[in-house]
Amino acid sequence: MSGYKERALLDGALRVFARDGYSRASIQSLATEAGVSTRTIYNRYGSKEALFLAVILDSANRVAEREIALAGRLLGRIADLRRDLIAFGVAWATPDPASQSHFAMIRQVAADADHIDPDVLAAWRHAGPERVRSAIAEHLLVMSSQRLLRVEDGQIAAVHLIQLTAGTVNSIASATDIEHVVTEGVDVFLAAYGR
Repeated sequence: MSGYKERALLDGALRVFARDGYSRASIQSLATEAGVSTRTIYNRYGSKEALFLAVILDSANRVAEREIALAGRLLGRIADLRRDLIAFGVAWATPDPASQSHFAMIRQVAADADHIDPDVLAAWRHAGPERVRSAIAEHLLVMSSQRLLRVEDGQIAAVHLIQLTAGTVNSIASATDIEHVVTEGVDVFLAAYGR
């Protein structure tokens, strides 16, 4: 299968899984959306589950790369800790149009979790959320080594930062609401981890 056709298949399947969820997506709807035949899907992947695994890993990796790059840009060089954490939080909490289908699919995954192989869910967590959390944790540990923060467990600190800044922001929040929630979250984070 050509790279173009493969990309079209993965992107089309992502749209279907985002819209319909894993359980309700049919091979026919996946093929139609991707502009390929059902035979192409079966020849390439063998099953809907194998296609879903390929889609969720591809999408998780692409989103993780963008999020890791964002963390690197905004947390990699700290000039003013509070201001820079707020800038990161606002960027993190602001919906990224390029990731919209991925996160719609993940919401469907949460609803369909009982019907999805636990190994597929574990592979997704490893490819996406765990990689991103580890990257943020590394930045926080560097800040701790620079005596900007007091961080013993970077993974826990990363979860706290993410949840305090973006955990309650939904996709329809205004920029003003996002900045307010993030600022409050950063202040709580700094109360716990600041020096």
